[in-house]
Amino acid sequence: MAELIGWLFGQYAEYPTLFIVLELIGVVFGVASVLLAKRTSVLAFPIGLVSTAIFVYLLWEWQLFGDMLINAYYSVMSIYGWINWSQHKNTREADAVTIEHVSRKDIPLMALLSTVTVAFVALIYYFRPVINNDFNFAGAVLGLDLFTWVDYTDMLTTALFLMAMVLMAQRKIEHWLLWIVADAISVPLYFYKGLSFTALQYVAFTLIAMWAYYEWQRRYQRQLSAAYA
Repeated sequence: MAELIGWLFGQYAEYPTLFIVLELIGVVFGVASVLLAKRTSVLAFPIGLVSTAIFVYLLWEWQLFGDMLINAYYSVMSIYGWINWSQHKNTREADAVTIEHVSRKDIPLMALLSTVTVAFVALIYYFRPVINNDFNFAGAVLGLDLFTWVDYTDMLTTALFLMAMVLMAQRKIEHWLLWIVADAISVPLYFYKGLSFTALQYVAFTLIAMWAYYEWQRRYQRQLSAAYA
């Protein structure tokens, strides 16, 4: 057991206390945000903003630029989602919103978003040696052969997360399916990166997303019944 704990959390011995505290705060607010989203509560977005803002700072400091960009995007989309959800309140439930299914017109936007996202993250990782060299090309070695399996996995999860966030902001039930896949992939990824608290957060996210998908389906049926009552 001691060896397992050491493997999970040993890397934190080298982290500044401030970083550990901030990561824990970010995790708590992140989980709270997802739980509020499960309930279709508008409060999911301001609570989530606290978490994403913290992780933007931490991931920049850790030089995990792909993950940092995801959280920066989350912050922007949280503002959009906050506005959108606030404009579509469910009059029958306090602090809840009406929800919808994905339609055919959503598919081209999702395809474009995923393609642009993969290309953009690939570009960031291609120029990572320059970024890590204080944005100086001197001595920096570039090439696709420098990409690792972590980089390719980051491209996939980033595309999934960005699509999920757009659909979430638009109140689409299917966004939970994307969260489930992306969160599950992120668990071993963050353990590998040495961010155990964040990895455990994604374990919670995966379970909550599965629960939330069922809950949103139930809420949608109740919403339809109320509309035809």
